[in-house]
Amino acid sequence: MVNRKPRTVPYRRKRENKTNYLKRLKLLLSRKGRLVVRFTNRKVVAQLVEFTPKGDKVLVATDSFALRKLGWQYSCKNLPASYLTGFLFGKKVAEKKYKGEMVFDTGFRSPLHKGKYYAFLKGVLDAGVSVPHSGKDLFPDDKKIQGAHIQDYAGKIKKDGKGQFAQYLKSNAAPENISAAFAQVKQKLAK
Repeated sequence: MVNRKPRTVPYRRKRENKTNYLKRLKLLLSRKGRLVVRFTNRKVVAQLVEFTPKGDKVLVATDSFALRKLGWQYSCKNLPASYLTGFLFGKKVAEKKYKGEMVFDTGFRSPLHKGKYYAFLKGVLDAGVSVPHSGKDLFPDDKKIQGAHIQDYAGKIKKDGKGQFAQYLKSNAAPENISAAFAQVKQKLAK
């Protein structure tokens, strides 16, 4: 008979790939608030979370669907929407007058330079909230944040049809006007 060690079963949230406990422990030991950002298939979700012995406490939360109330008719998960959601989140944090430091928590994802996570972070920073980061070379350029790349692509495929932008067209949102819509929503948020 072979003498085998009993197998330990990992925690449920680890088995389901929902929590990286080593990363979580490092974040909690910092004793700073966590700026939690998650991207779903439809939207961007952001929360300011503090640890308490009874469980995590959400102090401020928002998602990109809140942009709809401000007139945003485009995708709620693209790069311009990520920036605007970060800007909205930063304004909410500033209203709450949160004075503690925050750590940027992306969960299991490794954010890409000049990608949606850093567009979100730039929005938070532009709203006046201080979050430590390693430099300006992480952030997408302003034209990309405003949606110029989407506008250019829409102009290129105009000849072939607009299958990629069917959802925009259903909501009467022309992809050629995304930069103007971005400016309008940002102006409403800045007030």
